Amino acid sequence: MNATSYQRGHRIEYIGGRWVYADDQTTSAVERPCVRCGRIPTPDGHDACLGRIEATASACCGHGVEEPYVMGIRR
Repeated sequence: MNATSYQRGHRIEYIGGRWVYADDQTTSAVERPCVRCGRIPTPDGHDACLGRIEATASACCGHGVEEPYVMGIRR
């Protein structure tokens, strides 16, 4: 049994000690654009469609797989 997950909406699998894209088995270390908005992450690693959101611990657009979310931080 393989572990599976998603990276920016692309299904990935853990095979042979590394994460690969399920569709062609290439390494998931190579960024692919988000399946929802078609953009790659910002240089800081944020979802391009959301950008940087002040006072958040994390945020995700969902990439067409999950519901979007924003997690705030206390000040």
